[in-house]
Amino acid sequence: MIVGVGQINDRTPDPFAALDPIALMAEALRSADTDGGGGWLTSLDSLAVVDQISFRALNPVVDALAAQLGIAPAHRFQTAMPMGDSPIRLLNEAANRIGSGEATVAAVVGAEALRTAARRAAVAAGGTEGDHNAMRVRHRGRAPDYRQRYGLTAPVDVYPLYENATRAAWGQSLAGAQAETGAMWAAMSRVAADNPQAWLRTERAAEEIIQPSADNRPIAFPYTKLMVANSSVNQGAGFIVTSLAEARAREVPEDRLIYVGHGAAAHESDDVLGRETYVASAGMRTSLEGALTANGLGIGDIDLVELYSCFPCVPKMARRIIGWPEDRPVSVVGGLTFGGGPIGNYMSHAVAAMVVRLRAGDGHNGLLFGNGGFATHNHSIVVSRAPLSAARFPHDFDQQKRADAARGPAPAVNERYAGAGTIESYTVLYARTGAASAGVVVARNRAGERFLAAVPAEDTATIQFLSDGRVEPVGTSGVATRRSDDGLLTWTPTVA
Repeated sequence: MIVGVGQINDRTPDPFAALDPIALMAEALRSADTDGGGGWLTSLDSLAVVDQISFRALNPVVDALAAQLGIAPAHRFQTAMPMGDSPIRLLNEAANRIGSGEATVAAVVGAEALRTAARRAAVAAGGTEGDHNAMRVRHRGRAPDYRQRYGLTAPVDVYPLYENATRAAWGQSLAGAQAETGAMWAAMSRVAADNPQAWLRTERAAEEIIQPSADNRPIAFPYTKLMVANSSVNQGAGFIVTSLAEARAREVPEDRLIYVGHGAAAHESDDVLGRETYVASAGMRTSLEGALTANGLGIGDIDLVELYSCFPCVPKMARRIIGWPEDRPVSVVGGLTFGGGPIGNYMSHAVAAMVVRLRAGDGHNGLLFGNGGFATHNHSIVVSRAPLSAARFPHDFDQQKRADAARGPAPAVNERYAGAGTIESYTVLYARTGAASAGVVVARNRAGERFLAAVPAEDTATIQFLSDGRVEPVGTSGVATRRSDDGLLTWTPTVA
């Protein structure tokens, strides 16, 4: 069970006085220790850390964190990458370690200080912060692969492929799909406004969220700034897990205990272009349904959810899988836009917020769903105010075989093809000015092979065709011709 949770937001104006990720993690765990009644950190057998990217020179940080806290847990672990599902995976692993007797007290923590890192870099460069997309920066200096040559580099470039494909598959108009996003994100802004730990606490109207403006520039079609994860934050969060026997031995009040249920994990191919489809995720479905089934619960038994919200397509898909009502919030934090998006550690904030809400009597059971990578990694878990009768530890949360069995074959990718095709999905990428910088089309040829094509920014007619909503571009035909200068394909629609 979870006995202590802690969160920290560092808004120190001076970037050189602000906390780095190790200090943020330490403060979050000290807060969790206090929340749990004290004395837990000195008893830690296990310390698990979510990888951080804002201060890469500090990595690995787990030993330095232990030293800063003055502790020496036998088990120390740091994830290889900062994936959005990491905190839920680490919670599951902590429960298993305690259930097997390998540990008595375990802590999970993470933090990012990207706001501070960007400001320090700006001072060093003698200018302003500029465009700091941390995930895009990580790819600089590497030889681009096939999808990256067409501009599909960071998550914000890839998730729109799911957004546009699902909109078409669900029979929604562009206006209808954007209205769904606006309503969902407006509800999350209301949650954030009531959450003292949220980074942005101003309530936003749906129209304000979906309408591009000077303060809400387009990022990647159809997403605006207020629809995507806000990584420009300094946030840390962590939680402490132990057994019921240990909690009672330390006289933790019963109304402070939150029981950990079973989890379920399943993933998609790491190769974004090597996936069966962009209209569904077998890994997501298996993870969500698997967590409910493993705990003997149906969606009617769930009172609160955190459905990962890095980009709208994720909670839209997740909500449809589990049947979560449209009029109920999909977050207890405020989402990655308003609650804050500290790269891989957001779900630690979700765990903390869920614990607070359940303790307050806002519900009995909570479902937590984390998603990481490029819609790649899926991990769900249930927590509750009371013991979950089906939960026994250790347990096997890996349900990859089920996901693989439910998935059809992925189409072949033909990097050499040029010619006629049909749009499977697409996006338009934008500069900071709000002007389109390029379009990217994922298409299929007559053989069913998948290939990519670009739309130059100067082809305003095609950019408009992809983004004005008058015609659904998915399923329309076109021709891809190879350019002589860089060898990339250019897409030309063959529909009016």
